[in-house]
Amino acid sequence: MVAVTGGNRGIGRAVAELFASRGYRVAVGSRSPRDPGLESSIAHFTLEVRQREQARDFVGKVVKQFGSLEVFVNCAGISRWRGLTEIDEPFALEILETSILGTLWGCAAAAPALKEGGALINVSSLAGKRGSANNSVYCAAKFAVNGITQALAKELGPQGIRVNAVCPVYVETEQILSSLSEPASPAHGEDVSGYLASFAATQTALGRLPTVHEVAQVVYFLASPEASAITGQCLNVDCGTLPQ
Repeated sequence: MVAVTGGNRGIGRAVAELFASRGYRVAVGSRSPRDPGLESSIAHFTLEVRQREQARDFVGKVVKQFGSLEVFVNCAGISRWRGLTEIDEPFALEILETSILGTLWGCAAAAPALKEGGALINVSSLAGKRGSANNSVYCAAKFAVNGITQALAKELGPQGIRVNAVCPVYVETEQILSSLSEPASPAHGEDVSGYLASFAATQTALGRLPTVHEVAQVVYFLASPEASAITGQCLNVDCGTLPQ
């Protein structure tokens, strides 16, 4: 059984649908109502990841309905740019609480339900590895997600639970395209497609950006027995933007 937060769209949805296509029972949680296009076999629950009790309730409902939990993926997140002097408390709290508290509460709710061999996977970002202008809040949030991943790998390892993260560069989702349309973004709110094409050509080794399916494939691998010796890692999925 696989549970995915933020699984109604974007990377989270790609993750959920990949697991479902390979025979797993899958449930997603999201603030938004169920997307009509979501694969019909995937269960949907309403979830505000910033609320600890809702995370517990989500895991409880999943275990009650499906009987077990083997993989939990924290994918809910918000990406937005704003210059330092323009940051206000609501802007900061929405980003920080969604990524940091959402990841913490998701892990805290899922860990007791996972058995030996279970996996926690956090969807972070390349912004959790390096800073960029007008992106201090989001970078702080994703650096924290990577820290949580490394700490919980040590904490939960003795129970046989592995904890890893994936760190994508830009992936063309509805959310990132909307965020890049904002004036403070690197695209300056203009010609987003042109900006992404230029970034891919000049900043990546492969001359392209990863797709949601490629990110989902890495999540799937990290959850699989083939990755049984991998924990505490934050793997870049960036077409060679930041070789490490």
